[in-house]
Amino acid sequence: MHPTLAYLPSPRDGVWHLGAIPIRAYALCIIAGIVLAVWITERRWVARGGRRGTVSDIAVWAVVFGLVGGRLYHVLTDPELYFGAGRHPLDAFKVWQGGLGIWGAISLGGVGAWLGCRRRGIKLPPYADAAAPGIAVAQAVGRWGNWFNQELFGRPTTLPWGLKIDPGRPSTVPGAQAYHPTFLYESLWDLLLAAALVWADRRFKMGRGRVFALYVMGYTIGRVWIEALRIDTANHILGLRVNIWTSIIVFVGALIYFLRHPGPRETDVEPVPAAAAAAGEAPAGGATEDAEPAEPEAAGSIAPEPAADDLEVAEPGADAADHDAGDAAPAATPDAGLAEAAASTASPRPSAEPAAPDPDRASASAGDAGSPGAPDAAESEAETAVAGPAEGAAGPPASAPNNSARADRDGSGPLVGKGGTDHPTGVGSTRGDES
Repeated sequence: MHPTLAYLPSPRDGVWHLGAIPIRAYALCIIAGIVLAVWITERRWVARGGRRGTVSDIAVWAVVFGLVGGRLYHVLTDPELYFGAGRHPLDAFKVWQGGLGIWGAISLGGVGAWLGCRRRGIKLPPYADAAAPGIAVAQAVGRWGNWFNQELFGRPTTLPWGLKIDPGRPSTVPGAQAYHPTFLYESLWDLLLAAALVWADRRFKMGRGRVFALYVMGYTIGRVWIEALRIDTANHILGLRVNIWTSIIVFVGALIYFLRHPGPRETDVEPVPAAAAAAGEAPAGGATEDAEPAEPEAAGSIAPEPAADDLEVAEPGADAADHDAGDAAPAATPDAGLAEAAASTASPRPSAEPAAPDPDRASASAGDAGSPGAPDAAESEAETAVAGPAEGAAGPPASAPNNSARADRDGSGPLVGKGGTDHPTGVGSTRGDES
């Protein structure tokens, strides 16, 4: 078995041409990572109560600023690659050749995200919490661009997963056949970190930027030991690569933030313009104006109640008459009308010819008994039956029923209302509702 069969191969080409247009694998990996990050963040943002489409709008700001920041960090920390004798400063703009510093991308990308959030009235910490796992996944996918470019590998190794690098590439060691695949180490680390962030977020319901702080701490831990394996050109401070020092400083800052911002997850992460507009238009004026006219109607509907109360505390005789009239009014019949006429007549002499049943008269009798003046009317009828007709009255007592009926029909009697079930203002209708 050939010894090189145990090594991981590297792609022969990292660029394909579509006619005159070059298609670079490094760029495709970066784009794929961004797409996955936006998709994951969108799902997490909606699950936290945000609106669909918000993440993609803010991502436009974050991606543009992040690309610029990543390139600036790379150029500033490795200026000897672009400036000096035999160098071409314009090469600093050739992003497709590789060279994006993660810390510059995160820092300036965060500024872009802050601007996008501010335009939509959103606080940055909740958005950063939603984006943290997606950013880790984007880094895991983007690292495969280093594999296509055969760059940023580690020290030589004889491990079976060592990465085969073409001789003569930058940073290669003469005689070495394989190197630590640091791109693969970081890719796997980032995927594990993303899974850990999702688990911790669901388990502890973290918010207020703590998920993002946990991402920063987790990434920096992995970056320290992975960076220590790399042999590509880098500046050193006190014997350590600049990126290692940066990772240590950023880890401490993230830890301080994580400890100083406890608390539950935010429940209101994004304002809803439609709800805000509706709250400003209708409720204050419309609901009040609709409710005010209802008050007089309600007052009018309960106005008869005091009369019913007065009726209940009336004298015993009047109360009995009231109940008899109230019970008879809804079910008035011709026989009931004749019986009332005979009871109210002082003389038992029948009329010359039978009178036709008069519903109005029966209703009027019920109305008299059910009105507030019913006790006085009952007393006057009792006095008339004992003492005879009142002073000034003409004709024998037998004429009283005719006069009463005539007054009822003319509407000149002491009636409050017609009563009965056909007239809702009468006491009879109130009794029917109660039954």
